[in-house]
Amino acid sequence: MAKPVRNYPFLNVGVHNGFNYAPCAILVPSEDGKDFDIVQAEWGYVPGFVKTRSEANIFRAKYTTLNFKSENLFTKEDGKRSMWADAAKNRRCLVLSTGIVESRHIPKIGKKGQELKEMIKYPYQVGLKEQEYFYLPGLYNEWLDPETGQFVNTVAFGITDSNNVMSQIHNSKKRMPSILTEDLAWEWLMEKPSEERLSQIARTQIPSKLLEFCTVDRNYRTTLEATPLEYPELAAIDTTFVDTEELQFNHWQDLQTVKA
Repeated sequence: MAKPVRNYPFLNVGVHNGFNYAPCAILVPSEDGKDFDIVQAEWGYVPGFVKTRSEANIFRAKYTTLNFKSENLFTKEDGKRSMWADAAKNRRCLVLSTGIVESRHIPKIGKKGQELKEMIKYPYQVGLKEQEYFYLPGLYNEWLDPETGQFVNTVAFGITDSNNVMSQIHNSKKRMPSILTEDLAWEWLMEKPSEERLSQIARTQIPSKLLEFCTVDRNYRTTLEATPLEYPELAAIDTTFVDTEELQFNHWQDLQTVKA
């Protein structure tokens, strides 16, 4: 799955701040269904029943539609049909990424050596070893913006249970983006899997041994650059388990050739 990057100048972006609903790059099937196109989409899904831009921003803030829970792709916790179900059947895409930024929460220590409720956040950039970019399973909607009279792509990507490294980094929620192999990415985007199969793909967990990560400067949201920065007081991430890690939804088994 390759396209000449020079043809897509909007790919040259440092950090996307999701809460600005800025445009990101997604892959969508071409009209004939035989190829794919790289287009832009606002990060933050907006369903068709939302009628105005102000309502869209309220909806995205209330429901945090930057991502969707992969286990609720078709059915919610209460057993009712999910709001994502129609898009999962008809409007799947891939979100193109070179890395993600998540924060590790460490309690502040009081004067008596006790842990306080207040947390210190340490941001990490996480990517894939020896891979310049990767794919996240996405769902998109062409939302009609009444202010411009034009359709705007809006998108969310799938999140799944974290692996052991991401459980230490994103330790407040222990979740992570679902990162797909190229074969799974093609199946998600271009083929017609069953609902059960789509749910399996969406829940994909990548093994810890395939990830690379480092701490970055806390101002990444204003500079839009993830600049590596060490924090001497911060304990290292434990990676002693990477060769014995077991994940319920590891679909990367045949590709685990990268050594930690």
